[in-house]
Amino acid sequence: MNEPTHSLQQFLSDTAERDRPGDVFELESPKMLEVHVNGRMWSKLGAMVAYRGNLTFKREGMLEGGLGNALMKMVSGEMAPLSKIEGQGVCYLADNAKNVTILRLQGETINVSGNDLLAFEDAVKYEITMHRRVAGMMAGGLFSVKLSGNGMVAMMSHGAPLTLRVTPNDAVVTDPNATIAWSGDLTPELKMDTSFKTLMGRGGGETFQMVFRGEGFVVIQPFEEVPVVTGQAR
Repeated sequence: MNEPTHSLQQFLSDTAERDRPGDVFELESPKMLEVHVNGRMWSKLGAMVAYRGNLTFKREGMLEGGLGNALMKMVSGEMAPLSKIEGQGVCYLADNAKNVTILRLQGETINVSGNDLLAFEDAVKYEITMHRRVAGMMAGGLFSVKLSGNGMVAMMSHGAPLTLRVTPNDAVVTDPNATIAWSGDLTPELKMDTSFKTLMGRGGGETFQMVFRGEGFVVIQPFEEVPVVTGQAR
């Protein structure tokens, strides 16, 4: 049985940061990401829990991410909850005690739910997509971020993620609240199912499913969470 108490020195030793020089992203623990900033990084808004050095934190602006993102924001009247971290220093990111997974993109593309994207390097290109049709199950809607190029990306999950293969002959249907990522070539179809909630024991009313068809993968978590709300539905 684990000893329930620690001496102060044991606690300091057990919880001390573990430096691995050269890594831009480090896992300080399964639920805590250390980011070495030298210039600019991007993170989920509000995910910073501590930092040291000369860093500034600003919400993503209207013109960030290219003209396409700017036009999307103008039409929707919404701002995606991303934070720009600039300067030199080290910051620590976490969100709701979720597990953190670090990916290194090498020319690939992945889509990550806005709820589950923790951070990415500035060299990684990003494009925000608003899935407005799911506004019926929440105020505002669900957004995802398409990430591509070369660089590090940190995504999160409640519990251990599970990856499901999608093939032309075998579509995968998921609950949006449990879907954390999918491959770059897939575009989910949003499907309303009035019976799904009742069958799953959640009471009456309508709900949405995400249907993935084609060739690729989708990543789910063993938990359903309320998606990011970026504004009020109109």
